[in-house]
Order: sequence, then structure tokens, then C-alpha cells
Amino acid sequence: MRRFVLGLFTAFGIVAALTMIGIGAAIWYVAASRPGLPSTIVLTADLNGGLSAGASQEPLSELVFGDKQTLRDFLDALDRAGNDARVKALYVRVGADTLGLATCQEVRDAVRDFRAKGKFAIAFSESFGEFGPGTRPYYLATAFDEIWLQPLGAVGLIGLHTEIPFIRGALDRLGIQPSFAHREQYKSAMNSLTETAMTAPQREEIEALLSATSGQIVRGIALSRQLTEAQVGGLIDRGPFFAEEAREARLIDRIGYRDEAVARARERAGSGAELMSLSRYLDGAGRPHDSGPKIALIYGTGMVTQGSGKDSLFGGATELSARKVARAFRQASADSEVRAILFRVDSPGGSAVASETIWREVARARGRGKPVIVSMGNVAGSGGYYIAAPADKIVAEPATLTGSIGVVAGKLVVAGLLDKLGVTGDSAQRGANAMMFSGFQDFSPAGRARLEAFLDAIYRGFKERVAAGRNLSADQVEAVAKGRVWSGEEAKEKGLVDALGGYAVALRLAKEAANIPADSEFELAVFPRTKSAMELLYDRLVDNDPDDDDDSSTGATTGAQAIAANLARVVASIEILTGNPGVLHMPSIGEIR
Repeated sequence: MRRFVLGLFTAFGIVAALTMIGIGAAIWYVAASRPGLPSTIVLTADLNGGLSAGASQEPLSELVFGDKQTLRDFLDALDRAGNDARVKALYVRVGADTLGLATCQEVRDAVRDFRAKGKFAIAFSESFGEFGPGTRPYYLATAFDEIWLQPLGAVGLIGLHTEIPFIRGALDRLGIQPSFAHREQYKSAMNSLTETAMTAPQREEIEALLSATSGQIVRGIALSRQLTEAQVGGLIDRGPFFAEEAREARLIDRIGYRDEAVARARERAGSGAELMSLSRYLDGAGRPHDSGPKIALIYGTGMVTQGSGKDSLFGGATELSARKVARAFRQASADSEVRAILFRVDSPGGSAVASETIWREVARARGRGKPVIVSMGNVAGSGGYYIAAPADKIVAEPATLTGSIGVVAGKLVVAGLLDKLGVTGDSAQRGANAMMFSGFQDFSPAGRARLEAFLDAIYRGFKERVAAGRNLSADQVEAVAKGRVWSGEEAKEKGLVDALGGYAVALRLAKEAANIPADSEFELAVFPRTKSAMELLYDRLVDNDPDDDDDSSTGATTGAQAIAANLARVVASIEILTGNPGVLHMPSIGEIR
């Protein structure tokens, strides 16, 4: 009885504490909302911390962990500010190599559009890479009117590279045997485990990607800095640069400190100009696209998994849950006010089964009369491209890693390692292939035959989905498949993408598909609706499953299971390659930076 009473009081205490946190977050959020705006504004942003690709955080998450700016926040703020007479200028701190190349291109376009409306933009950096690469952040900065660099800073304009660790030698020493199969030669997601260096197809693919993206950077810098492409190429080969060298080479405009750059922005903005963060500005001015015919926005970011579909109380999800995305499409399709769906995809792929689930819901939405426009972020490869294939239109940035139409699967056999450690094992089975996915032994001939059959079926299905969605012949799809990754620019030439650009281009196409006049306002509504902190807290306390699937629940997740799931994400890439008979995953091309 004593334990029961103590447990009851403990439970009440936890509930009370969480409730107070939730109430506090709500009060803080309301108090912070809609501040008064000054008459002359210099918008400020710090891009060194990166931009989240998904939806905005919950108030409770912001209170506990701090505000994490999203790409959508940045674009919305500049979109609204461009037509706001109170906003005169933009001041942005850059320099850290935190943004993917496609994101850099989308930010550059947004800054360009902001400036085209008569606004002024200053980029300030302590250093574009401090003893590290700075090509991507410098490329982003060239979209601004002025580039400022701190006196001891550098411009790390040194070009692009990618490097891939190969651990096959270590596995051999440990007695671990990688046993994989793939479709086809460019599908190299397992190469880090099976090879000691790049294969010829892998090197061909990476060299082509580096050439394509490097060309985009050179052209962008040359146009912005009024240099020739040959001059920019020569400067890249000479980099990195000290501040004075960079100014002499016309790579930057001014050398100075942060306070001096801020003073310059205030001076250009006019008397009485006040600094205001983009997030604070959005709170006061409101987001654009908040009235009129409705367009649904659905995010598909992260590794594709079947997922629980449940929202996190503190946010920070890094997986693309098929269950959650499928629910979002069902909700948007059932909403009579939704005229079109914008599907933002930023994913290297993952589970083939989960990808098929999302593919089905995209196709169903179109069948219900809801046009679907896909906007791709830094990467939409393998499963990430699979889920985009049935859309009406696909939009990608020139640098978006696109395609990777192929499949890979297999396992790591640890019998040799266990033998070295003196660990023995035994087994019993019923069924000739019962041990097919066991790590204690390699595939038997029969098991290998079944694995190959699965890969053939998944690869064939993937190509059929692409052919149907993109109106391509089987031969045309085969020519761009084989697991190969293309830049968005190349993908457009080969029929995998319809247009180049970001959200702005995708929204224009969505309006056209929804028969909304080009000059008319519209509402951009996120699906599924983001729950408040209090709603999420209630779901946790009563174990409420938000999913509306007809299938029965598999049961509540225990604390131990949640911990195990979080730990599993650390080794997600290896696990997803070894734990699924069909995986649609991007090849190992490293990070181009």
C-alpha cells in the first residue's frame, strides 16, 4: 500500500511538473507573439548554425533547447519582408560550412529576389572556413550586395571534394565478412564495407557530380562578382586567401569587424534603423501565404522508415516516417479546401517497403484530384526519388543529388570475429532458409538465390514506378537507372526532373495546377497539423495513438524500447543496409564540400 501511495504521488508530481512546463511554454509563446514592429528594420540572421529542412519546432522545444531556424522560416521572412516598406536591409552572418549545396542555392535565390525589390543585403564572416573548406559558404555570400570579412579571416575558396572511408580492411582483420548484392553497378551504398577503394563506376559517378556542381559554383561566383569563369577557376586553384588577398582579388568588398558591418547596414537602412531577427520579424509581421485557396505542404525529410508516426514532444525527428507522411497525404486528400499538395522531399532513401507506402499515398492523392508538386532539397535519391516519382511535377535545385534508381541488401557475417574471440554458437531451425538473415553464417546457395530474386523484383518495380510517373519508356529509365546519382541539373536533362529551383518555383507550379491565378494570394498549410505542446503532452500521458490507420496498434513503446530506438539511429546506415531484404539507399558518395 505504501508503494502504491508513493507511486501515486510521484505520478501526480510528474504530471504537475510537465503541466507547469507546458503552461509556461504557452505563456512564453503568447507573450513573444506579434511584437510591435519599428518603422525602419534591418533583418538579421545567423546561418552558421544551419537551417533545419523540416517544419518549425514546437514552443516547448524552443523553450528547452532554443530556437532552431528552418529553411522555410528564412524563405518566408524574406518573402514577407521583400514587400514590407519598413524593411530596408538584410544582415546575415555566414562562414561555417553547415549548409548543403542545394540549400545554398535556394538561399541565394531568396536573397536575390529580396534585393530585386529594392532592398540591401550584407554578408559578414569572421572567416569562410578556418583551416577548413569555405567554398560553399562563400558561394552563398556572393548573392549579397556586400561581403565583409574580419581582418584575420580567410576566404577558403578551394573547390569541392568528397572523401569516403573504406573499412573492408578492418572488417577482414576482425573476421567480419560483408555479404551484399545490388542493382546495379552504380548502387554503391555498401562499397564502404565491401571495397578498399572506389570502384570504377563509383569514381565515374563522383567525378561527374563534382564537375557538375563545381561548374554551378564557378558560374554563380563569376556572375555575382563580375569575374570571368576562367578567373574564378584560377582563384580556386590559388586559394585559400588572406583577407587582403581576397579583397585584391575582388572576392570580398570590405575588411572589418562585426560592429562595423552592422553599422554599415544601419547606415544604408537610414536613421533610426533597428536590428530584428528573422524569427522575431515573422512573429510580428506574420507569415506570407496565410489566406486564400489552400495548398497543403507535406515534409518528407530524413531516412525513410516505416516509423511510428507519432510526434515528439521536443521535436528533432530525423526520420521520414512512412506512417506519418501517409497520414498527411490522406488528411490533405480528404480536405475539400486543399487545391494542390506541395511535397518537400529531402531524403537519401531507406526502407523499400516504407517508400512503397508513401508512393501509394502520393498516387492516391492524385487520383482524388489533388495535384502533387515535389520540391527537392539537398538530396532526393533512391527511396527519396521513389516517393517523388508519381508526382505531377518535380522541382530540384541544380545541385540536388537526384535519382539513384536501384537497390542494395545484404548482411555482415560475424562468424569469423566470434571465432577469434573464442565465442561459439549453435542453432536449430525449421525451414531451409530460416537462417537466411542470420549474421552467424553467409547465405546458402538457396538463400542467395532468394535474395537476388528479391532485389530483381524491387529494382524492376522501382523502374516501373519511375517509367509510369515520368512518362518514360523502359529503355529511357534503364539508361538513367543502375543506381546512378545525378545532379538536379543533369536530372532535368534526362527527364527525371521538370524544373530547376526551390520552393518558389514549386509553389508557382502548384498554383498553376490548382488553377489559382498567378497574382492571387493563397494559404500554405502544413499537413499533418503540428500539435501544440499541451496536445503532445496529453497524447503521452494517455498513450494516445494519433494514427488513423485501420490496422490495430502494435502496442505502446516502453522506455527501454525508446532508448534502444535512439541508440539504433547512431548506426542507422549499417542497420538499414543489413536488416532489410530490399533497401533503396543512396550510394556512398561522401559529402561534396
